[in-house]
Amino acid sequence: MTTTLASEKAVSIQRQDFDAMLNFSRSVFRLKDNDAYLEAMHAELPDAAHVPTRWPSLLMGFDFHLTADGPKLIEINNNAGGLYIGEERWLPQPVDAFDNELAERLLAMFPSKWKNIAIMDDDVTQQYMYPEMCAYAELLRNDGRNVWVCSPEDLQLRESGLFIDDEKIDAIYNRHTDFYLDEHLLAHVWSAYKQGQVVLNPHPRSYALIGDKSRMVDWWRKGLLEACVDQSLVEQIRAVTPATHQLAEIDLDQAWAERKVWVFKPSARHGGKGVVLGKAMSRKRFAALDLSETIVQQLIPASKVEVEGLELKLDIRLYMHGEKLIALAGRVWSGQLTNFREAGSGWVSLKIDG
Repeated sequence: MTTTLASEKAVSIQRQDFDAMLNFSRSVFRLKDNDAYLEAMHAELPDAAHVPTRWPSLLMGFDFHLTADGPKLIEINNNAGGLYIGEERWLPQPVDAFDNELAERLLAMFPSKWKNIAIMDDDVTQQYMYPEMCAYAELLRNDGRNVWVCSPEDLQLRESGLFIDDEKIDAIYNRHTDFYLDEHLLAHVWSAYKQGQVVLNPHPRSYALIGDKSRMVDWWRKGLLEACVDQSLVEQIRAVTPATHQLAEIDLDQAWAERKVWVFKPSARHGGKGVVLGKAMSRKRFAALDLSETIVQQLIPASKVEVEGLELKLDIRLYMHGEKLIALAGRVWSGQLTNFREAGSGWVSLKIDG
């Protein structure tokens, strides 16, 4: 893999922004244990998200833009990648944010009872992040685990669970983006998971309760959060989460007229796929949007930073395991949407000032 590290020099962020992002991420995670919130979400959860879970999801990625009014959430990734930057290197971390090494924090997410681990993605060897998955496998193997980097079809369902190379799998580190295991090719994984024969992590419940973009719609529905948490937490969540609505629930003529202040996103995709800025939206594209599967979110322009003499846009990712911060990363790019195709774009390490 060609590394996408944009610079060896760290980009500075302010301590108050870091604290706000970390506090927000922890507050949102706690919603999954809030009885009123769980009751409100119950009818929205697909079958896979009703399976009980004992562990928080691995590496939930909370992505933010920094603004004059503080950090603003862009999305939450259920299986965030990007920490491995190639050539046997992991993205350097700010020394004042952690009291141990990144490798220790990564390994601590995988309970010692997970001896046989599959790292799974669709057509895995063709994935852009395949080298990163191999790096996680090497890290775990050095810790004494048996690890396979595989595609779903490499796993065989037997009476007692999932097997690969005649070894029973204890857990799957799931890099697949079919978070609810709906695809036919994942039917055997779903069968073993719902019977408790294999641990799946990140798991469907974390996506359903936290990562699904429709939750941001819920957080802006008048009265829902108010019935679950105190007003100060409602204000905190909405201060960081841009106004977000289901397209089917707002006035379409007004949405079109005000399109330049909105971003239109498919509710079920990650990584910027299918995202259209309102200012670039054609009338024909607008008319073709699936109202029930499209959300509109207040446009929050990315902040800008100079990296290696180039002015680039910046966003920040917090990698979380429950309430525990595992890592920090910045992404810099040019153009309308986050991508690493332009010169100078890539990952950057961060430095916390203040």
